Amino acid sequence: MGRLWRDGKDWSYVGGVTEAKKTARRRAIAIWLRESFLNLGPTFIKVGQLFSTRADLFPAEYVEELSKLQDRVPAFPFSDVRQIIQADLGKDLQALFRQMDPTPIAAASLGQVHKAQLHSGEEVAVKIQRNGLRRLFEIDIKILRGITQYFQQHPRWGKGRDWIGIYEECSRILWEEIDYLNEGRNADGFRRNFRDHAWVKVPRVYWRYSSPRVLTLEYLPGIKISHYEALEAAGLDRKLLARQGAEAYLRQILNYGLFHADPHPGNLAVSPDGALIFYDFGMMGRIRLDVREKLLGTFFGVAQKDAGQVVNSLIELGALVPTGDMGPVRRSIQYMLDNFMDKPFENQSVDAIGDDLYEIAYGQPFRFPATFTFVMRAFSTLEGVGKGLDPEFNFMEVAKPFALDIMTNGNSTSSGFLDELGRQAAQVGTTAFGLPRRIEDTLDKLDQGDLRVRVRSLESDRSCVVWAAFKWEPAMPFSSVHSRSRLQFCWSMISCLLQCFYC
Repeated sequence: MGRLWRDGKDWSYVGGVTEAKKTARRRAIAIWLRESFLNLGPTFIKVGQLFSTRADLFPAEYVEELSKLQDRVPAFPFSDVRQIIQADLGKDLQALFRQMDPTPIAAASLGQVHKAQLHSGEEVAVKIQRNGLRRLFEIDIKILRGITQYFQQHPRWGKGRDWIGIYEECSRILWEEIDYLNEGRNADGFRRNFRDHAWVKVPRVYWRYSSPRVLTLEYLPGIKISHYEALEAAGLDRKLLARQGAEAYLRQILNYGLFHADPHPGNLAVSPDGALIFYDFGMMGRIRLDVREKLLGTFFGVAQKDAGQVVNSLIELGALVPTGDMGPVRRSIQYMLDNFMDKPFENQSVDAIGDDLYEIAYGQPFRFPATFTFVMRAFSTLEGVGKGLDPEFNFMEVAKPFALDIMTNGNSTSSGFLDELGRQAAQVGTTAFGLPRRIEDTLDKLDQGDLRVRVRSLESDRSCVVWAAFKWEPAMPFSSVHSRSRLQFCWSMISCLLQCFYC
């Protein structure tokens, strides 16, 4: 703890403190955290991956490192596969499948996938969950809850942060992801939504051969969407694929309310006939049916550059969860509206907009819900995928006509849109007459000191305590879940994480 205290002081920097040196310390501890999550196994790998979507909560160095988290877990023996399938489906492997390849085609911390053939001759992909995973989750999630409660009650680290709410979101997402029946339902719903679009394919679920730990899907091989040379060799149009990927996701968000929350290149492929293939439906997001109507409030708030209306409508949407004084949030949004919204819509970058939002959110007394951050992360990922396929691709350019079509041709939104447009126009006219008086009132407040103007650098007033030269013995295998050392290690790691964010 003495090292923690010392490393948080400016005088601990040899040759003087600079932003570059602070960034280097944050980077070093972020790398250590990523390796620690890997050593702690499946639960913490998934928690780290979820944290990597939360740039509104964590510094950029942590988000960048945690986004690199990839499972490095060896495949489990085929004898375990046989035992789990028989226990869950009630029949021997030979009775269920004509044959199954004992070598998995994919392996991760939650489970692995084997190619098989049914007795009917159909080829399938069978996903089997790692043995003992549910018990491991129960233990680790209890540890995380205890640590979360401590930080929520901490007079400094808990101020303005809903750590319990963040924990509950993570816990819900983790439990949903290890329920393969839930994943199967997600896949079925996603497939139904795109049944009229031949350019999107989703593997069919074989429910007779599925259980909470076993999921059997139609085998749909394809070319990985980031294998550009293979796509060109197959004669596929990369520009078209980029646009279709964006359109597919816009339809998920705006039409269906059920969207794939993890659309990285490993979960997207292209069939020989050029159709997009989606895989892995364990992590999905849902948007309420009334979202489009409430988005109108946000739309007109942005159009009028009225931060108060934007904040209120985002709270109604659930895109902002107030946990304290919203004044700084409103002022930050007003600053963004005044300074960053002059560029044409189609020239905006999803990634840049997200960065601006997260920079505003970081250190403020509110949090974005997981659904919002998943949408922003997915849009940003798809923008990157699109630019890889087509360097001239612009996600916002694709989104503009699509969004306008939704607003003008939606089943219930159109009349509401026009009514609201008239109301807002009248309101703008009324507001204009009172504008001189409002300017005078504002000047009076400035003169009286009731209104303060402050310019600050987000980076320069952040300080970070880093466990420099922190040493830890090699972590135990994550299967050793009953050891007191596991709890101590988790506590030390997350304590370090929070120290870095909030000291």
